[in-house]
Amino acid sequence: MMMNSDVTKIPNRATLPVLKRLTTAYRLWHEIMPTITKTSRYTLGERVDRLFLEIMEYMYIASFLPKEQKLPYLQQAVGKLDLLKFFLQLSWEIKVLDNKKYIALTEPLEETGRMLGGWTKQVATAPKETSAPKK
Repeated sequence: MMMNSDVTKIPNRATLPVLKRLTTAYRLWHEIMPTITKTSRYTLGERVDRLFLEIMEYMYIASFLPKEQKLPYLQQAVGKLDLLKFFLQLSWEIKVLDNKKYIALTEPLEETGRMLGGWTKQVATAPKETSAPKK
């Protein structure tokens, strides 16, 4: 069976280091979430879980798009990541997360933020392609 060479190659998670790093943090969160008290698990915990998934979704979608369409998805991911870090800090402040768990979660998120910021800056500063014919 022949594959059309014009078809966009599906990005492997291994080729997206930023997504791989966020997935690592999510796996850790997924282990921590069941240990959280029920009152916090179904409020703050659910919100944190949803934010993780939304960020991964925005980054994954952006990975498939042409450069000129990536920026809004990356900006959404950056905003959601900031919100995720805020809710994790709040969880730590109200003692839902202990110091060890909070640090274990925030370290990969800080790295994810740097990587995502670099990707966003690269896309934002990329020269815009014009539709004018080349000479």
